[in-house]
Amino acid sequence: MLSKILKKSDCASCRFCCSFRRQSLWETPLFDRETKERLEKKFPLARFRPVGKDSFTVDLSAGYKTDEPDEEVACPFLDSEKGCVLSAEEKPFDCKIWPLRAVRKSSGGKIFVALTKTCPAVNRLPFSEVQELVKSGLGEKILSYASSHPDIVKDWREKFAEVE
Repeated sequence: MLSKILKKSDCASCRFCCSFRRQSLWETPLFDRETKERLEKKFPLARFRPVGKDSFTVDLSAGYKTDEPDEEVACPFLDSEKGCVLSAEEKPFDCKIWPLRAVRKSSGGKIFVALTKTCPAVNRLPFSEVQELVKSGLGEKILSYASSHPDIVKDWREKFAEVE
């Protein structure tokens, strides 16, 4: 969804969005029940935990080897040679739109699109390019998906930049 502004080569060489520190576990992508069940059959070693009403995320807890808050654990679907091994159908919406997020500043507040300012490739772009992409229809897709999948809506954080 972000191919207009991100090169596959940038993402393939970085993979920052595919590893998680303990303090960023709230960022792990969400899967619906059907996709989770398919992935459990296809990848028997992958573990999931419930998040919200009908959503699940990968359970990375067994991957941490120390108590260090900065220790990172990769997504179980990240292959060090091939990159993400999930098909387009299996890939979570969170991953498809990262570093963009559907966010809410307060409980019951308006949902809007924000940028997570931790993506090195996007940080090299003028913010106006990100805004243009969101305004060209991607923002509508994100907000529409968020309205029917409320579990993906993240709480506002200071490290976000409001896009739409």
